[in-house]
Amino acid sequence: MTDTLRPDQARPDYAQLFRLDGRTAVVIGAGSGIGRESAQALAAQGARVVCADIDGPAAKEVAALIGGDATAYELDVRDREAVQRAAEELGDVDVLVLTAGTHVRKRLLDYSVEEFERVISLNLTGTFDVLRAFGARMVERGRGSIIAFSSMRAVTVEPGQGVYSASKAGVAQLIRSAATEFGPYGVRANAIAPGIIETPLTAQIMAQPHWYQAYADKSVLGRWGRAPELAGAVVYLASDASSFVTGAVLPVDGGWTVADGRFEPPAT
Repeated sequence: MTDTLRPDQARPDYAQLFRLDGRTAVVIGAGSGIGRESAQALAAQGARVVCADIDGPAAKEVAALIGGDATAYELDVRDREAVQRAAEELGDVDVLVLTAGTHVRKRLLDYSVEEFERVISLNLTGTFDVLRAFGARMVERGRGSIIAFSSMRAVTVEPGQGVYSASKAGVAQLIRSAATEFGPYGVRANAIAPGIIETPLTAQIMAQPHWYQAYADKSVLGRWGRAPELAGAVVYLASDASSFVTGAVLPVDGGWTVADGRFEPPAT
């Protein structure tokens, strides 16, 4: 079978497939963890990166670390007006990455309404507002890639993770909805679903050796992930390497969600 290209197609330059030269990427949550690594990875591929974070000094630190034309922007995604203002002030954005999130680890019966609202307002309502504000401008221009962060907890739950899991399942569905609605205008929307990753958000677990080891053992790779191991997925979804990918929720979980782990048969 021959590989025949249509007249409107050009064979890709595979050496440049992941390059982001000439594109502007906004990373919300760039001050630490996965966002910090994502910002650096996008810049390494040639993007002009805006490091946005509620922690202004942390955002400036990452922008300085990247150097070049990287800039910092202080932003609280729980402030709807601030999100709308950011979308207007930052101009033409080609890539939007949203990593900001929070977690209150409690059983449902122990949750307060205030704690519920704190998690939902950042993880879910914040995603909704960011999608609308930045997505509208991408739709107007007819291009863009949106990358949000869901979680393996969107499909697997354990005691104390209920509200966080619900918020991350909501993120996945918002992204799928954005993909269907923005796609006809040339805008892609995808999510990444990390597994157990060493970040400030998981510091509570990391500090307890037995808990830490139990989570490491659940991964089929036998260990936790590191924040830099998410950066490749971000670059992939931002770049032309994923030009026909939209509405996807990409697991980066060390195999956590593919194995139930109750029985290990002999290898032969």
